[in-house]
Amino acid sequence: MSIKAAPLHQKFITPNFWVLIFFMVSGAGFAYFRFFEGFGSVTNLNKAYPFGVWIAFDVACGVALAAGGFTTAAIVEIFGREKYHALVRPAILTAFIGYFLVGLAVFFDLGKYYNIWHALVYWNGTSVLFEVAWCVMLYLTVLGIENIPNVVEQFSGKVNLPGPLAAFNGLGNWVLGKADWFTRKTMAFFVIAGVVLSFGHQSSLGTMMLIAPYKLHDLWYTPMSPLLFLTSAVSVGIPMVIFEGTLASKFFGRKPETELLGSFAKYVPLLLGTYLLLRFLDLAYRGVLAQAFDGSVAGYSFLVEISLFVIPYFALKSKKVRHDSTKLFLCALSVICAVVLNRFNVFLIGMDMGPNWDYFPSVGEFAVTFAFLALGVMMYKFAVNYLPILEEEH
Repeated sequence: MSIKAAPLHQKFITPNFWVLIFFMVSGAGFAYFRFFEGFGSVTNLNKAYPFGVWIAFDVACGVALAAGGFTTAAIVEIFGREKYHALVRPAILTAFIGYFLVGLAVFFDLGKYYNIWHALVYWNGTSVLFEVAWCVMLYLTVLGIENIPNVVEQFSGKVNLPGPLAAFNGLGNWVLGKADWFTRKTMAFFVIAGVVLSFGHQSSLGTMMLIAPYKLHDLWYTPMSPLLFLTSAVSVGIPMVIFEGTLASKFFGRKPETELLGSFAKYVPLLLGTYLLLRFLDLAYRGVLAQAFDGSVAGYSFLVEISLFVIPYFALKSKKVRHDSTKLFLCALSVICAVVLNRFNVFLIGMDMGPNWDYFPSVGEFAVTFAFLALGVMMYKFAVNYLPILEEEH
């Protein structure tokens, strides 16, 4: 039975380590050309399609799929469901990695990437992207603070630098002690701040697409887009925790947490049901649902997206499904794929930029995206191996 978190201390350089290195090095090669030769040397972006897979997946999907952090923190720390406390640290770590990669992706996506700091000093209160930028920066800071206890717990009173660096041992232990005191006194504030900030930028990504009423398909263009973006992100929070927890158990040779994850999954139908109710009410009110059956690519993509939401909504109502590790994982994966497809539909598939314009990601765009994913997995592997993230098994 798990009683406290502890580092895994497993062998770090394994075959999967080299697979991750391969993807990261491949992406770095294309990144060189992106920064020194321009977008045209790496991407298939054009004047009609300035938003490519780096925005649709690396940013829009990345932000949504990092929702497990604030969702889990809200359920456990705010609503007092302490039985799920073992899931908080992995969820917060995954969220921190996700938002770090989102920031990195934005750095790649900006034409003048060296001006990324402008949002800090050039304020534009009428810009949705300005609000998104500040919320993401602040929430990434909050997530960093929420991860401080992991470092403090592992190294407080244990700083033992070698040689000439030993002179800093006392300072290091003092800093860790102060960090421990600070987080203990203020953590409740940062948990609440994280939830508030997440509500802000999750919804604002949907607000941004309201600028394209004549380009975005009617199935996705709606004044309710901010609310739908927010509720879909909340809906995928717990599935992401289940997805990450299942894979962590598999790849690190740990006992599956099926009972705990299955119990946590009982909230998914409630959250999914809220999203689906809003979605269908919106479609019915605007009278556009029939367009899903017009035989177009957008129509088929919509039907697949909705199916990926609806199937786990009904399946996870069953306790038998929730406590079957394979079915639980597949349901979580279905919700994740649904949210990913939704963001692709909004940012790419559902966009009509006019005749004679098309877009499909280049090899370079795929390579950089896979490099982001590999970097995220590497960061997670490093953290759980050397910090007390996962609950200790006995």
